[in-house]
Amino acid sequence: MSHYQPKGTNAWNLFTYFNFAVAAFMMGVGIWSLEASFSAKGYYAMAALMLVYSTAAITKAIRDKDESDRIYNKLDDARTERLLSEASTHEVV
Repeated sequence: MSHYQPKGTNAWNLFTYFNFAVAAFMMGVGIWSLEASFSAKGYYAMAALMLVYSTAAITKAIRDKDESDRIYNKLDDARTERLLSEASTHEVV
């Protein structure tokens, strides 16, 4: 039994990196041109960086859980197949 793992294309990866760069640039320009004190700008900049980091971290955590579930399911399927093959070789009279 094979498991299909969809992968992003190079175009999609380039598109997502480009979007991230544009969004980060726009956020930086917005914070820079904000009519606020330097400490307020620093607060918004730190909040933006933390939001980016936490988004990447939660995405990685979800992906890691999905991959670990796939491995567990593969092991469980292998055990079931082994039990079925052993049961089929031991005919019950």
